[in-house]
Amino acid sequence: MADTTVKIDDTTRDALRDLAAGEGLSVKDYLAKVAEEKKRERALRTATASFRRVINEPGIVDAFDSEFGGLAKAKGSTPQAA
Repeated sequence: MADTTVKIDDTTRDALRDLAAGEGLSVKDYLAKVAEEKKRERALRTATASFRRVINEPGIVDAFDSEFGGLAKAKGSTPQAA
């Protein structure tokens, strides 16, 4: 993969250097790590939104509980999946 140059101000450059150094990484490797983390965060937000839409459908939680027996009963909790 080819490298490229991105123009940023000195303050941002210094902040990225400090953050990368704190992780024991080069700025290049740090930014790659941050990009991957952000992609995972976006995927998790999308999955969470989808999950919330599904469990708000009438009857879905009851059907899940019926099919899979609900969650294990714990002190102070309800026996429903959500």
